[in-house]
Amino acid sequence: QVQLVESGGGSVQAGGSLRLSCAASGYTYSSYCMGWFRQAPGKEREGIAAIYTDSGSTNYADSVKGRFTISQDNAKKTLFLQMNTLKPEDTAMYYCAAHEADFFPPTFSLLGKKYNYWGQGTQVTVSS
Repeated sequence: QVQLVESGGGSVQAGGSLRLSCAASGYTYSSYCMGWFRQAPGKEREGIAAIYTDSGSTNYADSVKGRFTISQDNAKKTLFLQMNTLKPEDTAMYYCAAHEADFFPPTFSLLGKKYNYWGQGTQVTVSS
């Protein structure tokens, strides 16, 4: 059973940066698609970035493209999300998720309903 634990959230002023981490354990497959999602109060969950652990191929939502970067440390089984130029509208609970990469095309990678495994989330608050 894959377990995911996020960290690195906090409060920051607009224009600032944060780096989120997601420590994974319990891998049983050779490759996964790992994603970052967020959900603000009263809003639907949004997929914002994803990466395939074997190829390193990435996908981003337009809302974060150019500001956020997803990366990984495969040796440490850790996923990262570097968030720069943060805006108040980035305020949300941020979650990492994982799904076995086989038969998991890039068109699924930002769709939360397609993922099997989820972390508990870490709060990011951006003040203006």
